[in-house]
Amino acid sequence: MTAAPIVIVGGGQAGLQTAASLRDQGYSGPVTLVCGEPAAPYERPPLSKQFLAGQCTLEDTALRAPDFYPEQEIDLRLGDPAVRIYRSDRTVLLESGARLPYQRLVLALGSRPRPLPVPGANHPGVLALRTLADAEALRARLSDSRRVVVIGAGFTGLEVAAAAASAGLEVTVVESFDRVIARAVSPAVSEYLTALHTGNGVRILTRRTVEAVEAGTPGGYKVRLSDGESIPADLVVAAVGVLPETALAEQAGLEVANGIVVDRYLCTADPAIYAVGDCVSFPTRHTAGLVRLESVQNATDQAQRAAANLAVPEADRTPYGELPWFWTDQYQDKVQIAGITAGHDRTETVGDPADGQFSVYCYRGEELIGAESVNTPLDHVRARRKLKNGPVAAESQQPETRLAA
Repeated sequence: MTAAPIVIVGGGQAGLQTAASLRDQGYSGPVTLVCGEPAAPYERPPLSKQFLAGQCTLEDTALRAPDFYPEQEIDLRLGDPAVRIYRSDRTVLLESGARLPYQRLVLALGSRPRPLPVPGANHPGVLALRTLADAEALRARLSDSRRVVVIGAGFTGLEVAAAAASAGLEVTVVESFDRVIARAVSPAVSEYLTALHTGNGVRILTRRTVEAVEAGTPGGYKVRLSDGESIPADLVVAAVGVLPETALAEQAGLEVANGIVVDRYLCTADPAIYAVGDCVSFPTRHTAGLVRLESVQNATDQAQRAAANLAVPEADRTPYGELPWFWTDQYQDKVQIAGITAGHDRTETVGDPADGQFSVYCYRGEELIGAESVNTPLDHVRARRKLKNGPVAAESQQPETRLAA
C-alpha cells in the first residue's frame, strides 16, 4: 500500500526540517516541498551577521547540498508559491496553476518584514532584511555607503548595525522604546548592548520615532525624527519587526490569532493540516496562553515534532513542549536566552557586566522563568537544563556573586 502524500508549504528552516525529519522517521510516501523563493532552503541567521560582514557566501547558507533532495526523494518546487488551499478536495494550488493533492498538509509559511509606515518608505535606498535577495541587495548597498540609519533596535537591527559599524560605516540606530531589544531582554542586557554599540561608534537614539524618509543629496536621504532632527543617510534599514504569513491559512478558513492557531500537537482545527515555525501561535507549558516565536530553534524543534506526529497514528502523537531558546551575535559578543522572560517581575544578576561576562535570571513571583547569558555559555546550558520542563521554584543562582536585583 502506497503511503499518502504530504505537501509542505514553505521553504525555510521549518519546511526543510519537516521534510528531512519525515524521511528520518521512515516515512516513505511522496513528500513535496513548495518554496516561493527561487533559492533552495537556506539559513536566515547568517544573513544579518556573517553574510553582511562578508564572512560567508551564498553557498555557505544552504541548509542542504543540492543532491540531498533527489537522494531523499523530496520533490522540491522552487519559485512557485502556493496561492490557495482547497480543503474540500485536499489540494494546493500553485502560482503556476499546478495542483498538488495532499493527505496531510504542513504550513511552514514563516514571516515577512513589518512595513515601515512613514512617507518615503518606498525609496530605493530603504531596505528590509528577510530573504537571501534582501541580504544580497543590502550587502551591495553597504559597500557603497558611508552613513547608515537603522530603524529599530531589535535583534536584526542591532546585528545589521554591528556589521555596518565593523565595516567602518557611520551608523545611527533609532528606537521608539526607551531601550534596545526592550521586548526580549532585561534592562541589564539592554544597557550592556547599548554600551557595546556606542563603544563601537554607533549612535543609539531611543524614545524617538521616524516621521519620514526624505530624498536629500543625490543618492542620499534624510531621516526625519519625531523630535525634529534630520539624520543624513546613504542607506536606511527598516528593522521594525515581522508579521506572520497567514494569508493562505485565512483564505482556507483556518483560525488565526497572531499566527496560525494550532493545538499542542501542532495541528490546526483541520486534522489534515499542521503548521510549524514563525507563522504559528501555539500553547506551551513555558508560558500562559498562546505564543508565537521567531527562532531557528523553535522552527527546527516544531518541524521535528510535527514530522514525528505525522508518521504515527493519531493516538500515538506526542505534544510539543520544547524549551524556547534564542541567541544573537554582535561584534565578538554572544547573548543567549533560555525560556520566555517576558512578564518577569524581578531579576538576579550573576557576574559583572563590566567584565563582559554575566547572566541575568528572570523570575515571576516564586518561579524562575528564564535566563539571559552574555558570553557565559555554561550558564546558558545550565539554565536550559533547569527550565526544560517549564518554570521552576525560585532559588538564588550564586548568592556569593549576586548583584543588585
